Amino acid sequence: MRDEIEQATMRKLFRRLLPLLFAMMFVNYLDRINIGFASLDMNADLGFGPSVFGFAGSIFFVGYMLLEVPSNLLLHRFGARRWMARILITWGAVAAGTAFVSNAYGFYAVRFLLGVMEAGFLPGVAVYLTQWFPERYRARAVGGYIIAGSFSAVLGGPISTTLMTYADGLGGLHGWQWMFLCEGAPAVVLGFLTLRWMTEKPADANWLAPAEKQWLETTLAAERERLGTGTHVRFLEVAKDPRVWSLAALFGCALVGIYGLFLWLPQIIKGLGQLSNIEVGFLSAAPPLLGVLGTVIISRSSDRTGDRKKHLAFVYGISGLAIAGSAYAGNPILAYALLCLTGLFLYAGNPLFWSLAASYRTGAAGAATIALINTIAQLGGVIGPWTIGLVRHATGNFTAALLTIAAFLAVATIIALTMREDRTTHVSATPASHRL
Repeated sequence: MRDEIEQATMRKLFRRLLPLLFAMMFVNYLDRINIGFASLDMNADLGFGPSVFGFAGSIFFVGYMLLEVPSNLLLHRFGARRWMARILITWGAVAAGTAFVSNAYGFYAVRFLLGVMEAGFLPGVAVYLTQWFPERYRARAVGGYIIAGSFSAVLGGPISTTLMTYADGLGGLHGWQWMFLCEGAPAVVLGFLTLRWMTEKPADANWLAPAEKQWLETTLAAERERLGTGTHVRFLEVAKDPRVWSLAALFGCALVGIYGLFLWLPQIIKGLGQLSNIEVGFLSAAPPLLGVLGTVIISRSSDRTGDRKKHLAFVYGISGLAIAGSAYAGNPILAYALLCLTGLFLYAGNPLFWSLAASYRTGAAGAATIALINTIAQLGGVIGPWTIGLVRHATGNFTAALLTIAAFLAVATIIALTMREDRTTHVSATPASHRL
């Protein structure tokens, strides 16, 4: 009977919560990476060189880092429903406003502001899932919405380049301007939908039967008790935890690869031959499409074995080797095939990482821990796009830039294999005057 209640409860959770989170993540990732497709025409229209584009791609993460921890603490204070709606509405408005930049400084400003408005989104969703999904289901739950990033990259290329091609000149606007307007609007709509549809916590879930609600709350309470995270903690104690820094370093190195590669992927593919923008858009879809497959397979394997570290080391190690091979491949078909192999594994590390990061603490301490990890890790987002732009400007090709990405992924592999994973260690309680 208990197994039947568990299965029924989890089916309802996946069906009720994951579609909205999937849609959020889809438009979130699309609004992050669509500048890569816009650059195919926008850079020439506005006179942006590789270093300007790379810096604009990186400065997003500066704004994101500055507001990451405060945003996640405010989410814990005001509730996920209201705070996530605020994030969606404001980031959608700023993303659409990118259509009206006219110079490099305006481009820098709007990308910085986009990072500020989006800060706290991804770790906030990770914290939200810890309030609903028991640990043994969490990698699949995280994978269920993070995989939307892969779908966004799959569909984003064809959608973005089609808009750029066929809307060009409409109403006196360039195609890339229409792309930003059309792809920013859905986030605003989702923000208002979130206020109506998102359920704050299991106690509020009138769509669960009483027995299902009781099983879920009891299971989650037992996990919180086992982790010892029911008490309030000092932020300094969170920052002193070596696991925070090892996880931040791991994900930071991975983000150099993720954002460094995929923001530049359209231009990398464009350089493989004489291709139209639409052809580039469709070819850019294959690596993240394979990433969907890799995420599903590897997340299930990780949940089945209970291992996160070795799986992380595997996906980042293979990705690094594939990128290095692509840098040296003389044949454009082989180079593209190796980029596809990179996509198969590189995306698959995200749900594993967030499942591991979310497993240490819950409540305010969990919000602070995840936010701090993600804030530090975003340095990888700062380093990746800008470094590739500088190297591309200096060398005139992507070979050295791709090797740089491979080196960071090698470091991520080593960290994943050697970091400590002790989930029973927790920090001490503190007086109310020192609480988060």
